[in-house]
Amino acid sequence: MSGAGAAALAWALLAGALLPPPPVRPQLQPQPRRDRDVQEKEAQFNTTYIDWVDANLLNIYAFNHSVRRNRTEGVRVSVNVLSDHKDRPVLFVVRQKEAVVSFQVPLILRGLYQRKYAYQEVSRTLCQPQTKAEVETQHFYVDVSTLSLNTSYQLRVTRVENFVLRTKERFSFNATAAQPQYFKYEFPEEVDSVIVKVTSAMAFPCSVISIQDILCPVYDLDNNVAFIGMYQTMTKKAAITVQKKDFPSHSFYVVVVVKTEDEACGGPLPYYPLSKGASPDEPVDQHNRQKTLEVMVSPAITSEAYVRSVLFCLGIFLSFYVLTLLIACWESCRQHKRKGLLAAMDSPNLDTASLLGHSRSIPDSFLNHGPYDSYGYGSFGNGSSSSTEGITDSLGSAEVSYSYVGERSLENVAGRPRMDSLSSIEEDDYDTLADIDYDKNVIRTKQYLCVADLARKDKRVLRKKYQIYFWNIATIAVFYALPVVQLVITYQTVVNVTGNQDICYYNFLCAHPLGNLSAFNNILSNLGYVLLGLLFLLIILQREINYNRALLRNDAHALECGIPKHFGLFYAMGTALMMEGLLSACYHVCPNYTNFQFDTSFMYMIAGLCMLKLYQKRHPDINASAYSAYACLALVIFFSVVGVVFGKGNTAFWIVFSVIHIVATLLLSTQLYYMGRWKLGEGGHCERGGGGAVWWPSGVTSPVPADSGILRRILHVLYTDCVRQCSGPMYVDRMVLLVMGNIINWSLAAYGLIVRPNDFASYLLAIGICNLLLYFAFYIIMKLRSGERIKLIPLLCIISTSVVWGFALFFFFQGLSTWQKTPAESREHNRDCILLDFFDDHDIWHFLSSIAMFGSFLVLLTLDDDLDCVQRDKIYVF
Repeated sequence: MSGAGAAALAWALLAGALLPPPPVRPQLQPQPRRDRDVQEKEAQFNTTYIDWVDANLLNIYAFNHSVRRNRTEGVRVSVNVLSDHKDRPVLFVVRQKEAVVSFQVPLILRGLYQRKYAYQEVSRTLCQPQTKAEVETQHFYVDVSTLSLNTSYQLRVTRVENFVLRTKERFSFNATAAQPQYFKYEFPEEVDSVIVKVTSAMAFPCSVISIQDILCPVYDLDNNVAFIGMYQTMTKKAAITVQKKDFPSHSFYVVVVVKTEDEACGGPLPYYPLSKGASPDEPVDQHNRQKTLEVMVSPAITSEAYVRSVLFCLGIFLSFYVLTLLIACWESCRQHKRKGLLAAMDSPNLDTASLLGHSRSIPDSFLNHGPYDSYGYGSFGNGSSSSTEGITDSLGSAEVSYSYVGERSLENVAGRPRMDSLSSIEEDDYDTLADIDYDKNVIRTKQYLCVADLARKDKRVLRKKYQIYFWNIATIAVFYALPVVQLVITYQTVVNVTGNQDICYYNFLCAHPLGNLSAFNNILSNLGYVLLGLLFLLIILQREINYNRALLRNDAHALECGIPKHFGLFYAMGTALMMEGLLSACYHVCPNYTNFQFDTSFMYMIAGLCMLKLYQKRHPDINASAYSAYACLALVIFFSVVGVVFGKGNTAFWIVFSVIHIVATLLLSTQLYYMGRWKLGEGGHCERGGGGAVWWPSGVTSPVPADSGILRRILHVLYTDCVRQCSGPMYVDRMVLLVMGNIINWSLAAYGLIVRPNDFASYLLAIGICNLLLYFAFYIIMKLRSGERIKLIPLLCIISTSVVWGFALFFFFQGLSTWQKTPAESREHNRDCILLDFFDDHDIWHFLSSIAMFGSFLVLLTLDDDLDCVQRDKIYVF
């Protein structure tokens, strides 16, 4: 640098030093920082410390206590902030050997819709670290700090009495949302699983029971209790089954937390008060939401109990196989003896003996007089003349006579080729021939019908028609069951992974786990449906084989006598019973609101198939096809789902359903009353005659001109029957059934519309069962009224099945759980096991209902065995 430049730099530095400094703003000048005062105090257990703290003070309380390897003691820290500074809380930090617990007071917990609740009194139990030494002195520290000016507080550290729970001993305690409790349980050597039962006399406040591993920290607040372990919400009852294999330390914590709100347990959402000028985000003081609870840990059942229960279940249902085999052997021996006696007698062979009045002959009432004479029901015993009279009366002025029903001679029965068809080979061809269709109208609108009138179609055609019932339900079962099994496995996996036991509605007081299944006993008890359904299929198979052999022998009884044998519906019923067991087991893997239809779908199908089979017995030609039957059942299941999802408290739904129920009842009644020979469209017309109105389809001539529509036709019938000439119905028996059925169904519809039951699925099932029982009772009464009898085996089945149904319904209505309520409310209905310490009331319902359904199927199968040697033109239709 040159000398001139150096001189200039020197003069500039000198001028800068002589000038005054620029003014400095006082507020920007940093204030000197005071160091925070730290006060460390040696503290004692069971001593209450009343102290204060501010922004410049940090209080540290040092505690020490002895920890033994074979003894666990709980330590509890309780604090209470006496000053009211919600915007500047006091922070408490507990530093331990292996864990740090921190919480602020007031403690802010959030509820639904992010509502804030503040608690001034807080108590926390410290997580106890393990020690390998026989005795070890451990230290922990409680740091108290705040940013407020001056805050007073109370601090107390105590030892928890009865921190370790004892087996089969009850222990009572109190808990609040800010003062949760947890206790330790250690498995005894001989115990592999236990049931933790927590009870309370008060339903609210709502609480949560959690089972957690021995780890630090313990999650014991409302906002974190669901992070690990298994947990359930609780009002009055809670029970969790815990297995030793799930906890490596062979011990666990039982954590009890009181929730800030009761909405999760079905309680009302509290009013959220806002003081004048207060912010909506300001926390609300809930004061003292305290709950008194009692906990007890009991040993669960042993592995021997599982084996004993499985053997018991198998023994019950396999005994039916043995009993069936014994009855079959006894019946076979009896038949052989009877054949031997008949062969030794100087009489016609077995094929014609019963027809001529021998041991299994036609009753005298069918030979000399009509069994309905004393009741005014009509007679078929006087040959074709009486039949023609009945037909002529029913036709009125049409001057058509048809002599089909009468007493057939033995020559006609024996001489006809056994496999000749009474119609064309294809059912559709039969139905489209005009003369045959006219023949149908004549026969099916007679005042008195016999089975021969409605068994005119080819046996091979009907066999194929009714076999469709079996193949359709088998197809439905495969496509229905596969996604169901996949879904319930997913549910069970979610329960096991998350630990949320509110997903499934078990009877937790009697839920015995096995493997990944939480309630194995509820699944095992469904075995009866499967085994008895399979047994029923075997019985049907044997009957079909015997029947086919009789046809090959040209046996007159098989060809011309008894109720026509069609086994397709029986196969469908047995398959439905097996599927009911499978799907009920799937439902009980995780019963809840979203999969209830798994348990009820095939119940609707069983009820519908039984009614169809009962109707088919006397109406084999005009029974519903499999496609229309399953379509109607699908519609029922659809309404079941819609009713459960949308029907609760929905007036519009109940109105629509009641209207559909009543209209469907009327349409079905009309279909049954006129034997399917009626039509809603234009071109049909009605005719008086025989004491009733006959509805003709188009194509059948009559002197009465065609009406313009359905309304005029209905008005015409009402006018002729009720105004111009008041006469009784032409089909008295059907009218009695349908009037009773309509009264009951209309009453059920009114009950649903007025009461609106919450359990819509059970309400819909009750409608089906009531109609089935009504039809069953009517069938038996009319059977006895017509001079027929009930043999010993079906009579025993009816009596025993009725008794079993009574006991089964008693156990069904015990109601051990319900997904219509919250999980916590559902657990209030839980009960202990009542059979072998393994099965509960609902399992007994499974046992008894499977036996009752099997017995009901046997009644349907054997009810008309007394008619096996009676000609079909002597068997009346009702």
